[in-house]
Amino acid sequence: MKKKILIIVPVIVLTFTLLFSLIACSSADKDGYDDSYKPNNSTGYYDESESDSALDGESYTEIVENPFVSAETENTSYFSIDANTASYPILRKRIMDGYASISKDSVRVEEMLNYFSYDYVYPRSDDIMAMTCSAFDNPYNSETVLFTIGLASKEVEFQEVKNNLVFLIDVSGSMYSSDKLPLVQQAFSMLTENLNAEDRVSIVTYAGNDKVALKGAYGNEKQKINAVIEDLSAGGSTAGSKGIQTAYQVAEEYFIEGGNNRVILATDGDFNVGLSSNDALKEFISEKRATGIYFSVYGFGTGNLKSDLMETLALNGNGTYSYIDSVKEAQKALVTDIGGSLVTVAKDVKASVTFNTEYIDSYRLIGYENKLLTEDEFNDANTDAGELGSGHTVTVVYEVKLKEVEIPADVSLGAVTLKYKSPVETEGVDPVEQTLSFDVSRAIYHEVMTDQDKFIVSVIEFALILRESEYKGSANLNTLIARLEALDLSGDEFKAEFREVVKKYRENLGY
Repeated sequence: MKKKILIIVPVIVLTFTLLFSLIACSSADKDGYDDSYKPNNSTGYYDESESDSALDGESYTEIVENPFVSAETENTSYFSIDANTASYPILRKRIMDGYASISKDSVRVEEMLNYFSYDYVYPRSDDIMAMTCSAFDNPYNSETVLFTIGLASKEVEFQEVKNNLVFLIDVSGSMYSSDKLPLVQQAFSMLTENLNAEDRVSIVTYAGNDKVALKGAYGNEKQKINAVIEDLSAGGSTAGSKGIQTAYQVAEEYFIEGGNNRVILATDGDFNVGLSSNDALKEFISEKRATGIYFSVYGFGTGNLKSDLMETLALNGNGTYSYIDSVKEAQKALVTDIGGSLVTVAKDVKASVTFNTEYIDSYRLIGYENKLLTEDEFNDANTDAGELGSGHTVTVVYEVKLKEVEIPADVSLGAVTLKYKSPVETEGVDPVEQTLSFDVSRAIYHEVMTDQDKFIVSVIEFALILRESEYKGSANLNTLIARLEALDLSGDEFKAEFREVVKKYRENLGY
């Protein structure tokens, strides 16, 4: 055994502030990038000191990568589960459009990992979650081991849940291009096909004014719903504050006790809000979350994308933030994976990972930078955390440095603890926080990576390369592509597509 094994990684990868005043979307449409753009420095990577004018309207939450932490000083890591996936399709679109310029803050490792499905153990009987652990030598840093924990949630059929959905659709001028409102229309028409007679659907639009285009239609009235969707057109400025308020009012009117009550925002994210601070938006959405109405966000198009704000809205609304760049992605998000996107099976999911200091020298959580919690926050039942959707898989990875000691075969390297609540709201009753604990055995270590290990580490390496991370070690595109080429990905079109994305990025760099 080359490394004496490791501890685990919570592979928990599992989804706002209101717009009170006015959300003005710019009427100008920024639909593309400068085709002449090439890497502007000798490394071939994007120099963020030189901005691409087509991206001037986009913004992302700043990421400061997690450093190594001494296990002797602090042997437990705490974080909130995150099931968002927006980062990967945003990157995929930019790369496949032929560009080498990548904003480092748009590269979120956990969202890239969580985009894909993995062969994890799923929960049995009435269990909500199950966990799969793995540990292996780090191929891009010979001094460390990678520990992964895969979390899989209970599967609930979307059609088995009573749904009260309000489609909140941005129809302002900036939504005119083909990858915005027309794609929204196709996506929501696909979602409509999954509805049944007990579901209720409303449609609220906003541009210069908000409008209730459809109110409380039954899910089997598909022709009626689709006719309203198809009749939408883009134009004018954006007054989104009133639109969001109206959407919640409609959702409250058709509230289904014990059902899935949700506002679903579709926008290019160009919010110009009177009450524009993130704190104000978070406060409004958080207050509405307490009513049992959740808030999910789907981003569309390029140029105006406010990924930071959209993520904040979803996080505080107990929903998820996803990005749709094609009909294929709409099919994945709103048909194939609809349960994970819109049916919550556990809310306020938090994780702690404790390392055995006898064998672990230090560790680094890869990703989840803006999901870190303190010990007090982890132990506080009132802490807002992430949501886990039906059938979701979440992956968490730690990079670990082992001590130079022999590790017995029967030793425990650490433990993972998960805390969560039922998503079902009962008026006047606070949901009870549940706890699950898992021991991490030395037996999870294996010298030869499985194909799943190889794919997971490939996603991590690509993210570190895109970020020009100080932790990327020997990671490089040629080695990464060679590993992906050796994998049989024919059974998963999205993983096979990832391989093509990596190859395309190398081509964009000119080698």
